[in-house]
Amino acid sequence: MAKVLVTGGAGYFGEALSRKLLSHGHRVRVLDVNAMSFQHDKLEYHNCDIRDAAGVARACLGIDVVHHNVAQVPLAKDRTLFRSVNFDGTRILLDAARDASVKKLVYTSTSAVFGVPRELPVTARTPPAPREAYGKAKYEAEGLCDQAVDAGLDVSIIRPRTILGHGRLGIMQILFDWVRRGDPVPVFNGGNNRYQFVHADDLADACIAAGFRAGAATYNIGSRQFGTMADLLAGLIAHAGSASKLVSVPMGPASLMMDLTSAIGLSPLGPYHALMYGREMFFDIAPACRDLGYDPKYDDLAALVESYDHHLAHRASARAGEGRSHHQSGMKKRILAMAPLFLRMVPALPTGR
Repeated sequence: MAKVLVTGGAGYFGEALSRKLLSHGHRVRVLDVNAMSFQHDKLEYHNCDIRDAAGVARACLGIDVVHHNVAQVPLAKDRTLFRSVNFDGTRILLDAARDASVKKLVYTSTSAVFGVPRELPVTARTPPAPREAYGKAKYEAEGLCDQAVDAGLDVSIIRPRTILGHGRLGIMQILFDWVRRGDPVPVFNGGNNRYQFVHADDLADACIAAGFRAGAATYNIGSRQFGTMADLLAGLIAHAGSASKLVSVPMGPASLMMDLTSAIGLSPLGPYHALMYGREMFFDIAPACRDLGYDPKYDDLAALVESYDHHLAHRASARAGEGRSHHQSGMKKRILAMAPLFLRMVPALPTGR
């Protein structure tokens, strides 16, 4: 069995990945500034910031495989942290991994590096073109990975679609609260945009497989079965037995309003959310299926339903500011708390779409 370092292992996806690695019998060392929510006899925790070069170097000693998941996510809306954590932190880790003779490093990137693709599905030939600060920082960190490969470190890059599954909150909590209360749920321009997600467990399988596959590579990871945003949300509403109705709002004005309220601090959403919610986005996962044996078990609706059910079961503990990551914590809705009042004035979309 291998000794594996998971940076960001106390975060939403990092914890899911750590648990799966432990279930496979590997020894796991976690590097994070947040505490772990569980203990295991093969789990070792290092309280360390990814920007602490000396601490990162110590964490890499004796490690076979590194999974790099530390990141400031779009909800952070902090350009300085996007740069210092997502870029500088990655550089520090790559240097430490090379100096420690790590056999393999897997970098978890993001679909935000593609911005708004001109053609779909996104394939291995689709050129990255990030359009906001988070995506740009993550793509620049991919460039560091390429440089590390040239210097002799074996690095693979995983680009996941939006992650769902047990424990996912963050922006999803807003949707879940609307559905729980029976509030209207908005979609842009009828919600006919096809939109792909990925379950955390499926993504973990892909990352683990990449960690034990020699040779630098880049893989796009998502679900196999997905549909339109409207159909996905209608499925969640039906599962919840909710009185919520889908309402369609025009994408242009809504996106402008989301950008404005985000910029002046009235909304928790980041630029990437306004950019992509009404657009189509999905990956060709064939290369990952071929090379990694990737075989996603969850379709999008099953992943969303699991996230929603987990939210209902753990609502009391889902409060912001408890030392958890953005994706694990509840969030302050700010102006979005008022959105249902306005959405009730919008005609509902026909049912039975």
